[in-house]
Amino acid sequence: MTDRTRVALVGQGISASLTPAMHMTEARALGFDYAYGVIDTGTLAHAGRTLGEIVATAQLEGMAGLNITYPHKIAVLGHMDQLSDDARRLGAVNTVVFRGARKVGHNTDFSGFHAAFKQDLPGAPLDRVLLLGAGGAGVAVGFALLSVGVKRLMLFDQRRAQSEALARKLQSEFPDREIRQVETFSPRIMSGVSGVVNATPMGMDKYPGSALPLALLHGDLWVSDIVYFPLETALLAQARALGCRIMPGSAMAVWQAVHAFELFTGTPADPARMGRIFAPPPGQV
Repeated sequence: MTDRTRVALVGQGISASLTPAMHMTEARALGFDYAYGVIDTGTLAHAGRTLGEIVATAQLEGMAGLNITYPHKIAVLGHMDQLSDDARRLGAVNTVVFRGARKVGHNTDFSGFHAAFKQDLPGAPLDRVLLLGAGGAGVAVGFALLSVGVKRLMLFDQRRAQSEALARKLQSEFPDREIRQVETFSPRIMSGVSGVVNATPMGMDKYPGSALPLALLHGDLWVSDIVYFPLETALLAQARALGCRIMPGSAMAVWQAVHAFELFTGTPADPARMGRIFAPPPGQV
């Protein structure tokens, strides 16, 4: 490849994101001339810039595309010329690819969680699952959970209207499944749950804690968290202590990056190689 491929991550509070490192590691291994930047919309450097301006400028500057993260995955829909089937179904975009004059939105969160679940939690019981969060990431995870076979999905989000909208969307796509909202937690509700997925920002360094009261976890659950900074959230730490099967946020992060890299470059990526950036330093767990 003779020309440099330039992409960037757009989001708020993303200075610690490992997505750029995953892409650059893979690009070096494959011999690509590849640059991956960061556009943090919460910093003074980008104060006053609208999301539409950021996307349009990236296209005019000849970038191959953009990764989109919290809190722009739904808002960016209004700036796309075309959507992939997954992005259209989900109503959320986390990967933008520039094809000539067209801005094409994709959702590799969906495909990333789906691939990660199949790899990390094979055979996990799927009778009843609790999904925490109905934002852009929650939409992708909800679709992925139902796609891998979850029979009953319970949704929790403090923003009731957003939770209701996701429930309607999922029910229309999966009419044979039971989908309902949960407004509060109790031991009775949790006693019938097979698995829990956190798709909220809770657990991140800047949002410490857990969206689910940790006292309600029990050892028969499998637990997944899409947060990967820190890699061991309070939710996962407690789940591990109870003997639960767990899937850390790195699993989804790696697979969504693999699929995004392939969209940007047209070249298959190695998930094992990209995932090695999450390996802890020697002497650490």
